[in-house]
Amino acid sequence: MKSVTIGIAMILSAAPVAAQTAPAAPAPTTIPAAKFTLDTPLETIVADPAGKAIIDKDLPGTTTHPMYDQFKGMSLSQIAPMAADKLTPDVLAKVKTDLAAVK
Repeated sequence: MKSVTIGIAMILSAAPVAAQTAPAAPAPTTIPAAKFTLDTPLETIVADPAGKAIIDKDLPGTTTHPMYDQFKGMSLSQIAPMAADKLTPDVLAKVKTDLAAVK
């Protein structure tokens, strides 16, 4: 009976070692998501120096607008309908491209 107990103990103690020596699965290769999108709140983009530089370049006057505090929590996608003359599809496409380059 003692040898059976020892044999079971050896099998059970060997199982974790076998699991640890198995080769690791390769990490999935995915393209990292853009740091900022048109759906990111404006204040989040502006908090990053690279993001603020893009907003200042592509949308000059946005961060100094008198109503900035009122709309800074909104994304450019949410602001666009309210400022259709300033946030045209072409302008938004440019901002989107520039924001996607920020890592």
